[in-house]
Amino acid sequence: MPRATLDYETSNSAVEAFLELPWVRTTITSLIVFNALILGLLTYRSDFSPGMVTVLEFFDNAITWLFVAEIGLKLYVYRLQFFKEGWNLFDISVIGVSLVPGASAFTVLRALRVLRVLRLLRFVPMMKRITEALMKSIPGMGAILAVIALVIYVGAVMATNMYGDTANPEVREMFGKLPDSALTLFQLMTMDGWSDILGTVTDDGHPYAWIFFLVFIFIGSFAILNLFIALVVDALTTEQKAALSEQIENLESAMEGRLQDGAAANVTGALEEIRARDDSIGETLEQVGEDLEEAGSDRAEMMKMLREMRAEISSLKTMRAERGN
Repeated sequence: MPRATLDYETSNSAVEAFLELPWVRTTITSLIVFNALILGLLTYRSDFSPGMVTVLEFFDNAITWLFVAEIGLKLYVYRLQFFKEGWNLFDISVIGVSLVPGASAFTVLRALRVLRVLRLLRFVPMMKRITEALMKSIPGMGAILAVIALVIYVGAVMATNMYGDTANPEVREMFGKLPDSALTLFQLMTMDGWSDILGTVTDDGHPYAWIFFLVFIFIGSFAILNLFIALVVDALTTEQKAALSEQIENLESAMEGRLQDGAAANVTGALEEIRARDDSIGETLEQVGEDLEEAGSDRAEMMKMLREMRAEISSLKTMRAERGN
């Protein structure tokens, strides 16, 4: 069998072409959503009749075996190439968990079959793009986590020394030992009940405790935690720009290929291809613009690219009109 490809544009066998058909991918997506609804309904099995539960479990098992068949066809088509793509490894993992027996020690693993719903992250383009952006931001997240751990450790040492030596059982529970102080400061960082914690410490004879608490909240919550948001937004914006650049490159390649000899037919063909791609490019541009606006970034560069692309399309239309005359 000819070597398969890991894209949706080309195929070297009938089975590969079948798997890459748009309606096949849409069907798989619909089954994932339907299966998610069934798994949710099965949590109310005690409220349903035994016959209804049997029907729901039948559909659940049927969909599971359809997913197994899909994975089997992909393994047959892509063979060892199947394992080169992270999304394929994710698919085979969640489907494998679904096949674990549901009795005794395997009950918890069996419950993980709901992870099949996460396959939507692959089949919905925008979800896939956001997930890939999150994955690319993980190295930066590691550095931020290290900073958070350091800040919490320093704050925990200070809080234990200042507030730990007390007869108040509530304060001693929060700041009596280093791990307790670290957990309490993490709670402060999430802004969960910080005023109650501050009030308890203040009532224990520390009227100026608010200074330490406010400084820690400003550093830990307002500054460091917001770095996570900035990192994710930056990664998503970069991913959107890359997708836009790829579409523009495809558009330029199509125009260059069709305008080499300057014939009117080629101009017409280029315009038709522009029309086919224009909606997709416009949607991508709109999404990138929204992301940049949310991130507070400068949109001048993106708008310049948009104007240049629109100018090229306009000039091609003018050229076509002149040749038609």
